[in-house]
Order: sequence, then structure tokens, then C-alpha cells
Amino acid sequence: MPGFALDDAQSEFKSVMDGFVASRIAPNAAQADKSGEFPWESFKACVEMELPAMGIPAAYGGVGADSVTQAIMVEQLAKACGSTSLAILISKLGMIPVIYWGSEYLKSKYLPRVANGEAQASYCLSEAEAGSDVAAMTTRAVKDGDSYVLTGTKYWITNAGISDTYTVFAKTDPSAGHRGISAFLVEADWGVKVSKLEKKVGMRGSPTGEVVLDEVRVPKENLIGEEGQGFYIAMGTLDRSRPTIGAQAVGIAQGALDAAVAYIRERKQFKRPISDNQGIQFMVADMAMKLEAARLLVYKACSLVDHDPNSELSKFGAMAKAFASDTAMSITVDALQLFGGYGYTTEFPMERFMRDAKITQIYEGTNQVQRIVIARRVIG
Repeated sequence: MPGFALDDAQSEFKSVMDGFVASRIAPNAAQADKSGEFPWESFKACVEMELPAMGIPAAYGGVGADSVTQAIMVEQLAKACGSTSLAILISKLGMIPVIYWGSEYLKSKYLPRVANGEAQASYCLSEAEAGSDVAAMTTRAVKDGDSYVLTGTKYWITNAGISDTYTVFAKTDPSAGHRGISAFLVEADWGVKVSKLEKKVGMRGSPTGEVVLDEVRVPKENLIGEEGQGFYIAMGTLDRSRPTIGAQAVGIAQGALDAAVAYIRERKQFKRPISDNQGIQFMVADMAMKLEAARLLVYKACSLVDHDPNSELSKFGAMAKAFASDTAMSITVDALQLFGGYGYTTEFPMERFMRDAKITQIYEGTNQVQRIVIARRVIG
């Protein structure tokens, strides 16, 4: 397994992303948060940079970048705009089941459209009474001739109303518990409806809503994998995607730390920069140490995705997601503190970083669930 020092190509990519984010993403971030509207200008800029293609295999029109490079991309985007980073993340999440378990038909039809930015994707697993308890889902898929008819409501769906495709998990055999769950690739114009968009604390430029399927007919060719394989696909997908949520959290934390350091260098009290104060230096040192530890844990998990997914990916993916998101929450709170009263205003981005950081502790499995996953792998 490779070490965690970035190679020359990764370092160059990170440098390019720095300039791109500063010029094309950061100027739109505050407005996306304020308006609560999808950041289309930023997304179009990402398409120009071929960022949606990064996680798609080269055989299907993508770049086929390694997972550490994808983590760098997400981190750099999140430094400026969490909502934009989420737009890129969620389409990859929606396509992971197709990449690893989909038929050649599904791969050839849908992956190139996501890679070139023509289409976006969502991942529909959660329900009102089936968040962490996936087996409790009630969405049904009934086979009818050459199709499946899907009925149910999915909650907390990122990119709802924007996405062109929805990866939907539904029960084909309700009597079989989690073994009766199957996965489907559903096109939006087949009858998918969004009944409600949530009013959220953070990630406000990324819509989250209720997705309703009322007897939506899905061709049998759009079954992902085999009937009854859905739970395995869902868990395998989350194992592979959680490290990039950690990368998003690292990016948010880095953006907050960068802003705080710039501020304390300029802010003067008693005719001296407040960065001269030892108490403030200790805060910054702790923030920097925790951030680097989180970043390395994310890179470790990402390396497992590419090189050894069947060994300890579940454990390290959960560790990366939980530790990085807890770190992001801690750092953004401390960064806001360093701004003093100014940090508590919308004039500065600190409160946005803090609001965006919070959801990284919740989605793709709460950090309490991550700790259960970790403990089970450690204890056995």
C-alpha cells in the first residue's frame, strides 16, 4: 500500500485546484448560502474542469482518478463552498452502485452522462423510519412483466429536484428483512416527484428533499446487481464514500483555519497582532494538529478503497468520517471564537463554515453509528 505523501501529480493537481477554487468557486459561495439555490455557476465551472469525471472509470468517459486524488478535489472545493463539494460528491455516490455492481448496460448508458456533466445523480436510501435502520424501509418494488413498479417515499435526499437519476433502494421481498432489499437506477422523468425541500441550517446551496415514487415503472434492465443484493450494495457503497465525506470535513476545517489565521495576523489589540498571544497560538496549534491527523486518516481510508477494499475499509472509512467531521466541528467553532464578535456575524464566512461542518457529523451515517461500526471491527 502506498504511503500518504502526495506524489508529484497529486501535488500539482492540488495546486491547480487552489487557483481554480479561488477564482471560480469562492466568489459564488456566500450567495449560494444566502439564497439557498443550487450553485449552477460553480457546477458549470466544475464541469469545465472535468471534476464530475474524476470518480468515473476511464472506460466510461471518466478520468478514473485514484481515491486520494478525488479526496484532494473534494477538500479543495469544500475549503470555499461546502455546497459545491456536495454537488460533486453526491453524483459519485449515486453512481458507486453502478460502477461496482451495475451491468454493462447500466455503466455504458449512465456513467458517461455523469462524467461529462450532462446528468447528476442522487442516492435514495433513507426513509422517515429507516435512517440508520436500513432494514426498516417500506419502499416496495413489485415485479410486473419486464418492469418493476416502485412505491414509497425517501427522505433526506441530497440533490432532490436537481438530479436526473436516482439510485433507489426498495424491498422486492418484504418478508426477508435486509435480504429482501434490491437497488434500482431510476430516471427522474419516469415519474419521480419531490414533495418537499428542507430548510436547512447549512449546506444551503445543496437541495435536500423528500422523493416520492408513486407506482414508478422501472425497466428490469435498471435493476442494479441482483434481487436481494441491495443491502450489501448499500453498505459497500457507504464504505467507499465515507472517506470522501471525511475529505469534505477536512476542507471545511482548512477553510476555517486559513481564514482565522489570516484574521489573527491582521487584528491588533494593545498595538500588537493578536497572533502574538500565547493563548491564541496554543489554540491554532491544536487546530492544526487535529486537522493534519484527520487528513492523514482520510488518505489512509482512501488508499484502502483503491488497494485493499476487502480488508479494513469499513473500519477505516468509519474512522475517517467520524474523526474528520468531529474535527471540522471543533475547528470551525474555535475559528469563529478567534474572530470574536465578528465571527458571529454573516459579514465573515466563519458562521457558514460552522453550519456546513455540522452535517458532516450526521449524513452517511451519524458519528454514533460510525463508532458502532468501529467498535464491532475492533472487538469482533
